[in-house]
Amino acid sequence: MRFVVCGEALIDLANVPEPSDSSFRSTWQALSAGGPMNSAVALARLERDVQFLGRMSTDRFGTQLRQHLEADGVGLDAVVTVDDPTAVAVVSLDAHGKASYAFHTERTATFGWRPGELPALGADDWLHFGSMLLVVEPGASTFLEWVRDCPARMSVDLNVRSAVVADPDEYWRRVEPYLAVVGRRGGVAKASDDDVLFLARAADASADPSADPVALVTAWVQRFGLGLFVLTLGPDGALAVLADGAVVRVRGHRVEVVDTVGAGDTFMAGFLAAWAGADGAPTETVRTALQQGAAASAIVCGRQGAQPPTLAEVRAFLDAAG
Repeated sequence: MRFVVCGEALIDLANVPEPSDSSFRSTWQALSAGGPMNSAVALARLERDVQFLGRMSTDRFGTQLRQHLEADGVGLDAVVTVDDPTAVAVVSLDAHGKASYAFHTERTATFGWRPGELPALGADDWLHFGSMLLVVEPGASTFLEWVRDCPARMSVDLNVRSAVVADPDEYWRRVEPYLAVVGRRGGVAKASDDDVLFLARAADASADPSADPVALVTAWVQRFGLGLFVLTLGPDGALAVLADGAVVRVRGHRVEVVDTVGAGDTFMAGFLAAWAGADGAPTETVRTALQQGAAASAIVCGRQGAQPPTLAEVRAFLDAAG
């Protein structure tokens, strides 16, 4: 099976503290980033065949992103090369290592999809997409029209970015059609508990913002016909709601958190690498996939930036965890 991962590859600008305070200048690192790109790299490190489907600039940042993907064995056959600049995100970390972002996306290569740029995929391909691709125009509308007719099996990571679209009603208006498309394929959706609670008021006007996110995604599984919905719960692990309403849970892992950059993207790659195309009883297959996702995510939280683990590292971590 070939994975085709579509979405943003951009640059995270992260401030590096200087030894002495300076009001004149600061030092920044330009890191290769973007949720879908992180997932593509993670899938490659988990020894899966993966192509990245994205728009990349001819600028220096675009060259850096290409080199990063190539270094990890991600195929670039489907990449569209353009002269527009690369999108940039300015990253801030709180005291617990949790990241927040300020995005600069207008008129960038990253989000400028045009009709005719997206390739033909086959029924044997697995298309994974999500994050800002779902909500940033003009590319979002073009991609939606294309994906409606795409025959590939599908998964979507909602990965809500409220810094881009702050209104839950507007955000839901933009992502709901994608859930419908993935549901028609009996595909997989993924979100964090924070993502779900952000969207809950818009998806259901009667929803209590403090409601159980499991109940909310269970309703979405039934409403859209999803094959399953994966819900990440931070340090409390993760779960999946199956098409019949059954819930499969796995625990989280205690690690010394450096930062959470790329944690959700790596989780989804770990899950898909173990679940997509796997044989066996659905419940146990989902449990195994969730365990691999949780382990991969825990490892990346112990590293600075989005540095997904290899398959050997995940297996060693799971063996040690018992």
